[in-house]
Amino acid sequence: MARRQGHAVAGRKAGVCCPEDLYRIMKSQSRFAIATGCAFLLVVLLGDVSARAQDAAANRTASPAKEPDVYERSVPKPTLSEVRYGEHDRNVIDFWKAESDQPTPLVFIIHGGGWMGGSKERAQRFADVAKLLDAGISVTSLNYRYISQADGLKPPVQAPLHDAARALQFVRSKAAEWNIDKQRIGAAGGSAGACSSLWLAFHDDLAEPESDDVLARESTRLWCAAVTGAQTSLDPRQMKEWTPNSRYGGHAFGLQNFAEFLARRDSIEPWIAEYSPFALVSKDDPPVYLIYSAPPALGENQKDPTHTSNFGVKLQEHCEEIGVECQLVYPGAKDVQFQTPTAYLIATLKESR
Repeated sequence: MARRQGHAVAGRKAGVCCPEDLYRIMKSQSRFAIATGCAFLLVVLLGDVSARAQDAAANRTASPAKEPDVYERSVPKPTLSEVRYGEHDRNVIDFWKAESDQPTPLVFIIHGGGWMGGSKERAQRFADVAKLLDAGISVTSLNYRYISQADGLKPPVQAPLHDAARALQFVRSKAAEWNIDKQRIGAAGGSAGACSSLWLAFHDDLAEPESDDVLARESTRLWCAAVTGAQTSLDPRQMKEWTPNSRYGGHAFGLQNFAEFLARRDSIEPWIAEYSPFALVSKDDPPVYLIYSAPPALGENQKDPTHTSNFGVKLQEHCEEIGVECQLVYPGAKDVQFQTPTAYLIATLKESR
């Protein structure tokens, strides 16, 4: 027996496995393989879960692809598209050239969108491009910087308004090349674009005749303006008096809401005097046409206080007192001469004066 044990020990020392040792080794290796396989599977599963989580987060944060802005089918293809009038990406304008041997009048369209959105491709909402061209009137439609792109300008509404003025000067600089009568330019627009149009109509000429900038020498005055759903005032005190549930306008001056707008009214009065169309009216201003979708109710809350015809009633009263022609159209209005801005623009731009 002792010799057998000695042989067994000697065998183990020589590297020979007995059945018991072999069993223990196989069992240990099996456990290791199972543990390794489980660890590998866990890594794969965790990686898949992490990838799925990252994909889900990306889907949540990624903005949906924006559809490109396009004109309505009834709008002819522009003669020139995306013509640059300034340095910002949105400083572009489209131009439709009316067929004529003589310089043509022009309608200068400014889109709406609260100075926070919208595009030049909305032109047909504010004037009928095809009808204007058929009447021998050329057309432009422009983009401009939004308030959010004012880049530190104070007040931020200066960005869209001065872009509109600059675009108008650019168009006038192209008068010979584009066959335009630079005197007979009428503005059209809706909502904020309507307010911008009235600002141009009533503001003193921004031309700088001695400027080294060729464009800056051009006039910013208009022959007329025909606008839809215009905010005629950016004075919160007036707005609250005319329409108690007014809520629009504070953003033009970098303010968060109408309550702050009203509370800080006196401190921003110089801005109101410079940028509110109502405050700028003078007897040498061109005629204007205003159209709204609902009748007025002064001193009462409105379903749409931002585009109420209360704005139109008060501007018309003000213009008549000063001696500026102001036509006002809304459902039920009396003595309406022109049913649409387009009809007014054609008649007014073609008239002798």
